[in-house]
Formats: sequence, C-alpha cells, structure tokens
Amino acid sequence: MMPKMEEMSRDVEMPAGVTTTYKKGILTVKGPRGELERSFVHPRVQLKVLKDKVNASCSRPNRREMGLTGTWAAHVKNMVVGVTDGFHYKMRIIYSHFPIKTSLKGSELVVENFLGERFPRRAKVLEGVTAKISGETITLEGNDKENVGQTAANIEKATKVKNYDPRVFQDGIYLVKRGE
Repeated sequence: MMPKMEEMSRDVEMPAGVTTTYKKGILTVKGPRGELERSFVHPRVQLKVLKDKVNASCSRPNRREMGLTGTWAAHVKNMVVGVTDGFHYKMRIIYSHFPIKTSLKGSELVVENFLGERFPRRAKVLEGVTAKISGETITLEGNDKENVGQTAANIEKATKVKNYDPRVFQDGIYLVKRGE
C-alpha cells in the first residue's frame, strides 16, 4: 500500500485582462470575450483565487480527489481560453445520395431531405453558441467549450444513419476541425 501524498496542488495562470472571483462555490471568469460561471463544490478539494492565478488543491488526497483536482484545473484553464480566444468548431456536410438542405431556425439547426426523408431532423444549438452555415460547412463558435462541443454532438447525432449499411450510406454532418 502506497503512503498518501501530503498535498496535491494545481495552478492555472491568469493572463492580462482576465479577472476571477470565487464566492459560495461559484467561480466567475471575466475576459475580453465575455464572462463564464461554473460551480466548484467538494468537501475536500478547495479552489483559491490568488492575485495572478487560480489554485486547486487538496490535502492528503486519495486517488479520486487527486483526479478531481486536475479536472478542476483543466476546467478553469478552458474557462480562461473561452473568455480570451473562444472555441471554434468546423463541421462538414457530406452526402452522396440526396442533397441535404440545412437552415437555422431560432436555436435549432434543421436538416431537410436527409436520405430522402420527408420530415426534417432537428438539432439543438445551445445557449452562447453561434452557428453559421456557408455552403457545405457549418461553423460553431462560443466561449463555453462544453456548450460548443455538445452542440456539435447534437448535430452529429441528429444526422446518424440508421437501418442502412454505414459502409455505403456515409451521409451526415461530421466534425472535421476544432480549435481555439
């Protein structure tokens, strides 16, 4: 049996122009692109906002708490990237059998004539995500990495081919590039 570590600690540096506040378990990160909030609550893992960095730490952690400390640091890092640069995902519309028509209606992406179906398929575009359709490309942009990624997953799921051979029917909307 291995002895326990005395303390696990991860620091996330704050770039110029980014401010953070932590009150009642909610971390708020403000930057040039906007503001993000996220809840960080655990009885043994602490989050501290220092002058130019945010520290996630736990004293005498077990394996699960060590993982949670690193996860919290990664979430804070993603929040900082979101309010400074944002997240940009690029999706490609691919069809070989029937031409797919896509449009945005409110907070939904509507996919018509997918595999010749009469009824449109719909995918929810989450709050804070802007979607743009230009030709065969859909671009998703936003500050929250989870919302942008979930919107891309919603679109892929809406155009999943069922009851056909996937080697032949490769039609759909697929994620081709993601970045900051």
